[in-house]
Amino acid sequence: MSKNRKAAIIGIGHVGAHVANSLATQGIVDEIMLIDQKAQKVTSEVQDLRDAMLWLPDPVRIYGGDYDQLKDVDVIVNCVGNIETLVTCNDRTLEMRFNVEAVDSYADKIKTSGFDGIIINISNPCDVITRHLALKTGLPKGRVFGTGTALDSSRLISAISLKTGLSLQSIDACMMGEHGNMQFAPASIFSFRGAPLQAVLGDTELDWHELEKEAIGGGWVTFTGKHCTEYGIAATAARLVRAVLEDEKVLLPVSAPLDGEYGVFGLFAGVPSIIGKNGVEKVIEYPLTEDELFRFQACCQGIAKNVETAAKMEVGEM
Repeated sequence: MSKNRKAAIIGIGHVGAHVANSLATQGIVDEIMLIDQKAQKVTSEVQDLRDAMLWLPDPVRIYGGDYDQLKDVDVIVNCVGNIETLVTCNDRTLEMRFNVEAVDSYADKIKTSGFDGIIINISNPCDVITRHLALKTGLPKGRVFGTGTALDSSRLISAISLKTGLSLQSIDACMMGEHGNMQFAPASIFSFRGAPLQAVLGDTELDWHELEKEAIGGGWVTFTGKHCTEYGIAATAARLVRAVLEDEKVLLPVSAPLDGEYGVFGLFAGVPSIIGKNGVEKVIEYPLTEDELFRFQACCQGIAKNVETAAKMEVGEM
């Protein structure tokens, strides 16, 4: 008999609830534990998900829990955040203080539970909070990673598909750098399933600057009308959970630890990585152009500044 696949979701707001729904409807896990400081919110979400169970392809056990029950969980998805901080300004770093303090409040609880699985972080600023979670929980390198530029890459591929008429699955492209306004599209490495762009497009020209802008701005288009993003990031997180639980060894762009790759040390940033049962198992170094490498390192300088700001917040200097 196969082992039960268990996931825990910390933070059951818009995103956390949709992550739970995506995991359940796709049959990725057998058990989902919801953790949130609002007990009634957990109770209500558990009830709603259970109400859907009759119509799902596979039975999933849904329940509320606490940090001391994390020992046997395979994957934690960290979804804590305060989306209201973004209502007046499109800057993901505004969530930083809230999320740094949140991580500080429960990281030790994760450690003392005996948890020895994988943590996937969604909370923003994703690269900073992912690094913070990794340091605070002390899990081995790669066992904590973030959704990073995976969702942004989906937005980019969608934009390319709409411009070319090609299926999403035929396009190999990604966004790199921070999950934020400084990320970029390294067009030199893109292809249509290995075919050079011009071999497929012929005389058709793509405006990469405009496509990059669409990918960066897509989240704000969603946020403007509903004050949250839900479906895209939930589907992204579910895809990453599946990659871990099924040990896929699949190449996906995530917020991963850098130890010299692309000339960057000690930070997390959005880079193509091999995802398997051990989380980020390898960061892949693409042969970027000189300009692309410059832009990536500039992104990382921005991430480094945010890391410094988060450290000052933690010690009460800001």
